[in-house]
Amino acid sequence: MVEIELDGKKVEVLEGSMVMHAAEKSGTYIPHFCYHKKLSIAANCRMCLVDVEKAPKPMPACATPVTQGMVVRTKTDKALKAQKSVMEFLLINHPLDCPICDQGGECQLQDLAVGYGGSSSRYEEEKRVVFHKDVGPLISMEEMSRCIHCTRCVRFGQEVAGVMELGMSHRGEHSEIETFVGQSVDSELSGNMIDICPVGALTSKPFRYQARTWELSRRKSVSPHDSTGANLVVQVKNQQVMRVVPLENEAVNECWIADRDRYSYEALNSPDRLNQPMIKQGGQWIEVDWTTALEYVANGLKSIAADHGAQSVGALVSPHSTLEELYLAAQLMRGLGSDNIDHRLRQVDLAPNSGVHWLGMPIADLSQLQRVLVVGSNLRKDHPLFAQRLRQASRRGAQLHAITSSASLSSPQAWAMSLSSSQVVASQAWLKTLADVAAAVAAQKGVAAPSLIASLGASATPEAAAIAKSLLGGDRKAVVLGNGAAHHAQASVLLALANWLGQETGATVGYLTEAANTVGAQWVKAQPQAQGLNAAQMLGGTLKAVFLLNTEPVSDSAAGASAATQLAKAQMVITMSPFKANMEFSDVLLPISPFSETSGTFVNAEGRAQSFHAVVKPFAETRPAWKVLRVLGNMLGLQGFEFNTSQEVLVEATRLPLHLNNLGNPDLLASTPAVLTDSSSDPVVAAIYQLDSLVRRAPSLQLTADARQTHEVAA
Repeated sequence: MVEIELDGKKVEVLEGSMVMHAAEKSGTYIPHFCYHKKLSIAANCRMCLVDVEKAPKPMPACATPVTQGMVVRTKTDKALKAQKSVMEFLLINHPLDCPICDQGGECQLQDLAVGYGGSSSRYEEEKRVVFHKDVGPLISMEEMSRCIHCTRCVRFGQEVAGVMELGMSHRGEHSEIETFVGQSVDSELSGNMIDICPVGALTSKPFRYQARTWELSRRKSVSPHDSTGANLVVQVKNQQVMRVVPLENEAVNECWIADRDRYSYEALNSPDRLNQPMIKQGGQWIEVDWTTALEYVANGLKSIAADHGAQSVGALVSPHSTLEELYLAAQLMRGLGSDNIDHRLRQVDLAPNSGVHWLGMPIADLSQLQRVLVVGSNLRKDHPLFAQRLRQASRRGAQLHAITSSASLSSPQAWAMSLSSSQVVASQAWLKTLADVAAAVAAQKGVAAPSLIASLGASATPEAAAIAKSLLGGDRKAVVLGNGAAHHAQASVLLALANWLGQETGATVGYLTEAANTVGAQWVKAQPQAQGLNAAQMLGGTLKAVFLLNTEPVSDSAAGASAATQLAKAQMVITMSPFKANMEFSDVLLPISPFSETSGTFVNAEGRAQSFHAVVKPFAETRPAWKVLRVLGNMLGLQGFEFNTSQEVLVEATRLPLHLNNLGNPDLLASTPAVLTDSSSDPVVAAIYQLDSLVRRAPSLQLTADARQTHEVAA
C-alpha cells in the first residue's frame, strides 16, 4: 500500500494506483470526462488536472501514479485555473445547443460548465461542424459536433463489448468518431455507449425527442429476459415507460445492460397489447368483462375435469413469468388434481431434475475464472452480460475453450474474445466430442474412464488433449453448459459427462440457464413431479384444456409450427398474455401485466431472488397474472389461494426448499450405445431478439442486424 496526502487527508491505496483512484477512495471529487472506472485510462480530456507538490505543472489525476508521501491538492488556484482553461477549450467548438439537446439535464459537460466555465467566450471564429452518421436503429449520432473526443465509446467497444465498432479518424480539429466505411453499430451491448457518453453526441434513437429528463420518474426494476437478472432503472412519463437504463449492481450486471434489456420497453406500448378479455364465439373474437371471462374459464375447467378427468388439463408456463405467477399456476394445476405443468418448452430431454439446475457459481466469479469450457452456447447472443464477464477473464489471461455446432460461432470475432480452442461439430456429435475430452483427462490423470467413453468410441484426440491439459491446470475453472446443451436431445448425458469432468479436474459445472426465471420455475416446481405430462407430451395434442401463461408455443417451444395444430385439438385453450397472442387456436384471451405493470420476483442463474414493483399502472383492463390465478383458484374452490399481495405469495412460494445443484444422473455414464441414439434435429435455441414476447415486439430491436439475419434464415 502507498500513502498519499490528498487535500490534507491521508489516503492509502494500492501501489500502481492513480491519483484518481485515491480520490475515489477518499470521496474527493475531481472533474473529468474521459476517465471511467470500467475503462482503460486515456488521459485525453485533461479536465482532471490537479496540483501535485513539486510537479512543475498541473498533472492529470487519471494518469498520474501515486508515490509514497505524494501531496496532491485539487482546489488550489493552480488546479482550478488549469481546469477552467481546459473547459474553455472544450467549449470553443461545442455547439452550445443545450435547449434542444436530448442530453440536457443529465449532461456531464453542462454540469461542469456551471462550475468551471466562463460567463462569456473569447472565441469569435466559426465553430466546427461534424456531419451526422447513421449507425443503425438503436444509437443516434445526429449531433456529432457535440463530441469532445473523450473516446469512452471507442474504449467501451474494444474493452467491454469486445468489438471495435467506433474509432477516431483524422487529427486535430478534424478528428471524428465514426464507424469504418459506413458500417452500423451492431454489438449486443451497444446502448451502453449512450450511458457513458458525457455529452449529447450519442443518444438513444427510439427515445430521441420523447421527453426531457426532468419530466421522468425513475423506478427500479429487474430485466425479464435472460438469466442475468440485470438491475434496471425504468423511466416513466404520464404512466408510460419512456426509457430503460442500468442500475449499478457490481454482483450482477455491474453498470451495463444488454440492448434487449434497454429497448424491449417499446413492446410495452405496442398496438399489439391486449386491452380487454376476449372469448371466441362462432369463430369470432368478442370483448367481454373480467367476470364473464373468468366464469367461462372456471366453468369450462370444471366441465372438462368432470368429463375427462383432471389429467386432461395442463399448463404450459413461460420461464419469463414471475416466481409468484409460476407458483400459483403450479398450485392451480395441482389443486385441480393434475401434475401437467411445465416451463421447459424448448427442451427435448425432459428427464426429472434431482435439484435446481443453475450457474454453479456467483455471476461475479465468471470474471475471475482461469479455465473455461463452454458447450453448446452462442454466448454473446444468448447471455451478453455473461459473455462480458468471461471477456474480462480472457483479458486477464484465462484459457477459453468452446464446443459449438456452427463455424460462424467458432471464431474469436464471433465470441469477441480470445479463444484457446474451438471445436466445430454437429450438435449430434457434442456428446462424442465431450467424451473425447473426458478420455484425454482420464489418460493424463491415469484414472479409469466411465464405460460410456468406450461405448462412444471416444479417444484422446489432439484437440481434446489440449482442452484436458488446460482444465487440469489453473485454480479457478468451470465447465459451462449453454442453451444448446440444455435443449439437446441428450442433455442428461451431457450433464453427467460434464460432472465427471468437473470431478476429475476440480472445475465447477453449471448451466447458463435460458430465461429470467428458469431457476425460479424449477424452485416452485413448475414442471411434472410425479406422473404428469411434460411440455413435449402436452404439445402432442392429448389435453382437453390447456393454460398458456405468458407464452406463445409456436415461437417459444421445440414443437414450433406444429404446436398450433396440436393445441387446436383441445376443447379449451386459455391464453394469459399481455398481447393478442395465440389467437388462431385459443378460445379465451386474458390480458395480464408485463413486468412493468406488476410486482414480482425473478431468480437469476446464480439463484439470486430479486423482487421488483410495478413502475406504471396496468394498461386498460390488464390485470397482474398472480391476481388472475388467485381469483380462478377461488372460483374453482381450491385451497391455498387466500392472498392479498404478491409479497404474501412470495413468502408462501419460498417456503419450498431451494436445492441448487447440477448433479444429474451419474448412472448414465454406464449407458450402452443403444441408449445413446442421437436425435437428428438440432437443439431449439431462441435467437437474441426472438427470446420472448417482449423482444419480438420491440420495433427497434427487430431492425438490428442480428434480427434481420434471423428473419433471413427463417425465410
